[in-house]
Amino acid sequence: MGDAIRRDHPSAAHPARRALAAGVMALCLAGPASAEGPLSAIDWLSDSVTEAATRRTTPPPRPRQQDEEAVARSALPEIVTVTPLEHEVADAVGLRPAAAVGLPGDLWSGSGSADLRPLLARDMSRALPALQDLWQTLLTTEFEPPAGSDGDSLFVARLDALLALGALDPAQDMAARVHRPGAAIMRRWFDAAILTGRENGVCDKLRRRPDLTPTYSARIFCLARGGDWRAAALTLETAEALSVVSTAEDALLARFLDAEIASDQLALPPPRHPSPLDFAIYEAIGEPIPTSTLPVAFAHADLRPIAGWKARVAAAERLARSGAIPPERLFSVWTERRPAASGSPWDRVFAVQGLIDALDLDPENAERTARIAEALPDAWAAALDADLAVPFADLIAPRLPDFDSDVPDAQQLALRIALLSDDYEAAAADPGIADLPQGPVLAAFAEGRAPDADALKGATGPAASIAQGFAVEGMPDRFQPLAADGRRGEALLRAIDTMEAGHAGDQIAIRDGIAGLRALGAENTARRAALELMILGTGQ
Repeated sequence: MGDAIRRDHPSAAHPARRALAAGVMALCLAGPASAEGPLSAIDWLSDSVTEAATRRTTPPPRPRQQDEEAVARSALPEIVTVTPLEHEVADAVGLRPAAAVGLPGDLWSGSGSADLRPLLARDMSRALPALQDLWQTLLTTEFEPPAGSDGDSLFVARLDALLALGALDPAQDMAARVHRPGAAIMRRWFDAAILTGRENGVCDKLRRRPDLTPTYSARIFCLARGGDWRAAALTLETAEALSVVSTAEDALLARFLDAEIASDQLALPPPRHPSPLDFAIYEAIGEPIPTSTLPVAFAHADLRPIAGWKARVAAAERLARSGAIPPERLFSVWTERRPAASGSPWDRVFAVQGLIDALDLDPENAERTARIAEALPDAWAAALDADLAVPFADLIAPRLPDFDSDVPDAQQLALRIALLSDDYEAAAADPGIADLPQGPVLAAFAEGRAPDADALKGATGPAASIAQGFAVEGMPDRFQPLAADGRRGEALLRAIDTMEAGHAGDQIAIRDGIAGLRALGAENTARRAALELMILGTGQ
């Protein structure tokens, strides 16, 4: 969307446009986008681009019999197909090789795209953070394409899954790695770019792709965004003449192009389910749509510097909760300035800033340890209340290794926080874990083993089910047929799904989910998920 889209420009109703409209008529005759093949898992995509009209291949003409006259069967020109010399397989594109994440490169190759795509359509925005991390790893890593790949349908499903999380940066990075993305990929790239303020680059890419046809709304938006308001106005008039824009689209685009219309008319009712393009145009005409009730991806618009701090805090918290932004981004928003009010979210911001202030004290300062011990419980409670315990732990735990308080509660809290961080194994080796409630059980899970029977006595929450999962040897029965058939990626996606059922309270699913993740090579995820269930699920 950029900092500002609208500029002084010719009126959308200027009479001179009509004299020039014929000049752009041919350019625009491609008409509006047709519906994209199968429905997207994302129902808020902009209707922005489609493939240009394809030319069919006709069967080769039958040989003419001797003495047969050459008779024209049609007055239409011959239909010709141009076939690209190289067929790019976007399904194989990713941000890192499989070996870099410790997974086999043929993870998908035993399954068909039609089997994998539905498994990628689940909502992971409130999943266990350990599972969100694995999910994004699977979505963004290079694997061999699935059996019978059609080129990009699995890639598009991966983009949709990233968009559903609000992970727009990796989605754009993925799209940029495809040498010649088709319309389905460009639609998603276009929307991600709009929501992160990078639409100029995608608009420029569309201008250089004659094989893709932007819809009138997208074409007008891109022309205006590039400063060519006159061409944008001519394009709208052409669309009106061809009756290819709806009354609602016409009214919205006219206001977008003509500041006088926007100021003289009553506000337009916002669409019930706005697309990113709708969202950007409504903002440009001075009628912004709040993001709080929109899909999480729209929260990126509130991370821009032009948004108020409260909106930025809400957006950062929402995106961190879904795993869409790193903890560093959340903390940078939390600490932008000092809160001048109380209530939500300012009490939370104040508590976190109090802890940061204590951690920032000179290690030689005699008050530092006491200040941390005082601030840590309030900051932790604030993070828990916002369902942001794991992002909090990931950033705070590395700053606590030298924390040695004579306040037992604070010392134990620091250890629990460390168990939720990347360095959970070091926390499990800390001698103080023996004094932690269920400490030996937590230590065993951090080490990837089942605790002994004595440690499990009196254990609460999901401890017994998790322990059973770590005790299982080999592949659980529910995943065995898929794994035996070479469909390990499909089995891993189902293990994630099973683990999420455990997150919702299914104890058998916890057992099988832990065992399945481990058997399928996701040992770190199994351990972190177990610790998250224990520490967060039991309210410790």
